[in-house]
Amino acid sequence: MSRIPLLVAALVGGGLALVVASSEPRALASGEALAAASGEAPPAAEPVNPEDCRTCHEPAVAGIQHTAHAGVAQRCESCHLGAAAHMQGQMDGKDTPGPSVRKLKAKDVTATCLTCHDTGRQAHFTGGVHDRRGVSCISCHSVHAFKSDRAQLKGARDADTCFTCHQAIRAKTLRTSHHPVREGRLDCAVCHDPHDSTHPKMITAEYVNEKCYECHTEKRGPFLWEHAPVRENCMLCHDPHGSNHDKLLVSKQPYLCQRCHLNTRHPGSLYDSRNAVGGTSVSNRAIEHGCKNCHQNVHGSNSPSGPYLGR
Repeated sequence: MSRIPLLVAALVGGGLALVVASSEPRALASGEALAAASGEAPPAAEPVNPEDCRTCHEPAVAGIQHTAHAGVAQRCESCHLGAAAHMQGQMDGKDTPGPSVRKLKAKDVTATCLTCHDTGRQAHFTGGVHDRRGVSCISCHSVHAFKSDRAQLKGARDADTCFTCHQAIRAKTLRTSHHPVREGRLDCAVCHDPHDSTHPKMITAEYVNEKCYECHTEKRGPFLWEHAPVRENCMLCHDPHGSNHDKLLVSKQPYLCQRCHLNTRHPGSLYDSRNAVGGTSVSNRAIEHGCKNCHQNVHGSNSPSGPYLGR
């Protein structure tokens, strides 16, 4: 026998001896070494039984049983990568960091959720406004328990989740004229899709007017006489989140109309206290100060004699 085969045999024998000697910490160490020496893939780690996690994570394991994840995510490793190593470390008395999803970067959290939730509108989440601003799925959703379910929190709304970030919008919903969001008859998701990145402001329509017409169908038209700003964008005159003026208007009449109509037959000066009844100047400008007193069909008119949007 030549010297090279003898040397190889000695090295292999010594390697096996070292593997056997150091196999006490982990039962699978020798199997992994043999598999590596033979060119085979190492055996997969044993799946973690969620009941084993209950010892330390009782609220999480108990809570997830009442969610849709209970019938889908059968193993903690489905979302918590490294759960097996964490449990093995705990059994060996080592301080192995837990595979907390909350410690991941926002993009990694999103990638974890999208491994299953990759259909529907949430498939367009990547690249959207929320994604670009570092908002992840768990910023709004609780994986192990419900947070915004009315049955769970006695009247809590989905809007409450949105208001944790959108405080200015919340303030608008508390104004005198508002959509019935604070009454619980509407939620933000009626008009917005927080997962969508394909439309401006994440509205669930092709453009703003199309969204408004879903409820305010009578304003759609077509009309014989159309009002140009109405056709262009409802938000030129209305603030959909709330206003202290009537009908969600962005300003009070007649100033609302005077922003565009300054060269009409009527005096072009602003309607203010100086032109009120009993003020310094009493004229036709003092008659209730509302353009809609005469121009009732401000959204459009089908009257043959109504180019000025009258009755």
